[in-house]
Amino acid sequence: MNPIFEITGMMYFDMKYMILIGVCTGISFIASNVLKSRFKKYSQIPVALSGAEIAKKMLDDNGISDVQIISTRGQLTDHYNPANKTVNLSEVVYNERNAAAAAVAAHEVGHAIQHATAYSMLKMRSSLVPLLKFGSGMAPYIIMLGLFLMGSQVVAPSLAQPITMIGIGLFSVTTIFAFVTLPVEFDASARALRWIQTAGVMGTMERSKAKSALNAAASTYVVGALTSLAQLVYFISLFMGRRD
Repeated sequence: MNPIFEITGMMYFDMKYMILIGVCTGISFIASNVLKSRFKKYSQIPVALSGAEIAKKMLDDNGISDVQIISTRGQLTDHYNPANKTVNLSEVVYNERNAAAAAVAAHEVGHAIQHATAYSMLKMRSSLVPLLKFGSGMAPYIIMLGLFLMGSQVVAPSLAQPITMIGIGLFSVTTIFAFVTLPVEFDASARALRWIQTAGVMGTMERSKAKSALNAAASTYVVGALTSLAQLVYFISLFMGRRD
């Protein structure tokens, strides 16, 4: 293959990849801003309990006594850590009494309940974390290296193709993780909303706003999963094209 053509081809592939990343980043940015906007709006709707109190009551109502509720710095940094059984709430969510804070706190406790009840999708997601940490950052570079070697004839195809396949395999873990995350997040929100309704901690209007806030949060995970899938399909198409 002509080396000049090969270099031009890689630049072309890189440009397509940058366009793909740009489009996905733009959509992700919109989804993130919708989430922030709704959180800010629904933070103006008061409820009786703070996020920390919501979390404590929901844990108590579900018979969970070994999970600690912690205040953490930052905005939208809320998460449940199964390793040390902590519901980590951002300072705003932990302290304030509004529909947005209550929704987020209940959602994170939803994850604690999943953990306590051995929810299968949460267990599957947790099992993927070690592989995700190992390969997610390196995968695109391994793929691009493999694709370059396949086209440049610097090494034999018998070596270049496995390098590319290893990169694609590592990246596929990222995509699988993103899609496994979807039912985990949707289920946590569903548990939160059911409890909010049965516990009577909010009125009808406040519950609808809490649901809207959780739906906005869920959309960011959907966008993330579709973005990862688009990148995976793109990498596979490049690999198949280089094999021909």
